[in-house]
Amino acid sequence: MLLHTRGIVFHTRKYGETSVISDIFTEAQGLRGFIAGGVRTPKARMPYSLFQPMTIVDMVCYFRDSAHHLNRLKEMRAAVVFQRIPFDVRRGAVALFMAEVCRKIIHEGEENPPLFAFLEENLCWLDQTEHPLANLHLHFLLHLSAYVGLQIEPTDHRPIFFDAQEGLFAPALPEHAFGLNAHASAQLCALLEQPLQRCHEVALSRSERKTLLEGLLLFYRFRVPGFQAVRTPEILDMVLGK
Repeated sequence: MLLHTRGIVFHTRKYGETSVISDIFTEAQGLRGFIAGGVRTPKARMPYSLFQPMTIVDMVCYFRDSAHHLNRLKEMRAAVVFQRIPFDVRRGAVALFMAEVCRKIIHEGEENPPLFAFLEENLCWLDQTEHPLANLHLHFLLHLSAYVGLQIEPTDHRPIFFDAQEGLFAPALPEHAFGLNAHASAQLCALLEQPLQRCHEVALSRSERKTLLEGLLLFYRFRVPGFQAVRTPEILDMVLGK
């Protein structure tokens, strides 16, 4: 059938001389694989630039409802034209991190319109905000959990300790080695309680952000089957700085 939907590009690989195969999270049918022919040519109807990670697109495709079948793209254009992400190395690095994490967590064929709206909101804010970007990837990881069935709940109790293995805030440091200390756990809870537009207000040093990121990635490794090491944190640490 012919399907018209919006999508968010997660990953693209070259195929043949001029084609690409792209993993796109669609608003209507979840994560699917698509093949597009002739896009790596000067006069392509669908420019190769549309297939960059986390581009939000409006697409028409010949769709077959099978998680193992590549669907052929008929038309595609930008649904949202980013003004800064493609040209700002810091914003681009955050977008790449988001794309890598999404590929590891979101599974094929899972329709999830609220998740699509969450990703769109985060990308548009990343592109538009004038506030510091250093906390955005942490806030994203924390709140993504709620949309993939792994929600981390905040707590009013103090002191608290984040248990990465169980995915919750506990009143005592867990006996295993996969917990954050009280200071780091309180910072994580503060980020969880802040809306996206104010997450920059949580004061964190470079080393504190690194500690929180390691704890959150450990949480996903425990909770998501097959979740492997994420490569982009080193890039983030380098470009986001102190």
